[in-house]
Amino acid sequence: MHFDPTTLRRDDYGFFGPDSPSWKIWTAPTAVIGFQRAVVLEHFDPFLTAAVADSRGIYSDPRKRLDHTFSYFLIAAIADGRTAIQAAEHLMQIHAPMTGIEPISGNRYSANSPETQLWIHITGWHSVLKAYEVFGPGPLTPEEEARYWHECAIAAELQTCKPEDVPRSRAEVREYFARVRPRLCTSEKAEEGMHHLLWTSPRNGAGISYAIGSRLLSLASVATLPKWMRRLGRFDRWGIVDLAVKLPAKVLVWSFTRFNSFGLLFAAPFVAPMAGQILEEHLNAAPPTRPETVTPSEARALYGSRSGRALIAEPA
Repeated sequence: MHFDPTTLRRDDYGFFGPDSPSWKIWTAPTAVIGFQRAVVLEHFDPFLTAAVADSRGIYSDPRKRLDHTFSYFLIAAIADGRTAIQAAEHLMQIHAPMTGIEPISGNRYSANSPETQLWIHITGWHSVLKAYEVFGPGPLTPEEEARYWHECAIAAELQTCKPEDVPRSRAEVREYFARVRPRLCTSEKAEEGMHHLLWTSPRNGAGISYAIGSRLLSLASVATLPKWMRRLGRFDRWGIVDLAVKLPAKVLVWSFTRFNSFGLLFAAPFVAPMAGQILEEHLNAAPPTRPETVTPSEARALYGSRSGRALIAEPA
């Protein structure tokens, strides 16, 4: 994914706008904690695990692979409609050839399948909100939360998710997790992926700074995961560690927020350079040409390619 920071917000305010809870939560310091949480728990889905294991991207170049994924979520949340649509179509192109056989079930997987895309989307948006609630300012107001899940459903239009399957409230998110839980499992490949994401090795191009960053983040992200997941993934720890982590993490988040996230911008080149670039442009962006929001369908009609939807590869 190529990103030109001068184009983040040239046309409009994107899908949500400056007063939206999505802008507030996705640009908060806690978003990086929530992102690590999401990419770890995603591995409980065997079809996503198979796609990750076969592509090997998080192992051969973990910094670039995860930076690009985090950047996509940020673009969907805060960029203008043109940038978001073009990023989504590019992502579908990248995912289109990622198909194969999931070894546990023997069924075919596709990275662009609606079920896999919904799992990625919901775990991402839910995890970022969870980290915001645990380490950030705290829970949203009922009105903000209702709007957040409405915006989550709008962002899902950028992917291949079936609209009728997308949760639109916290209660529906809980129902979704309960519905998919019977198919969640662990495996040797799943544990390899989760442990690598929590405690990345400096080898394979990750570097010392990224490896240290993943371990520090894991102290906070693991604390937000339910015990059954931690035991299933074999990365559980004593509860006293969770208690010891929460206060320092909250202090760090407060300090980053107090100084307009400049602490995060300083650290970004060492951990997630593209995401840091996007955040910096967000903080310094001038008003767009049209200070209004658009819908994904409007943006797709204006800026999308006709072949974008054809890039969906359904499992055979």
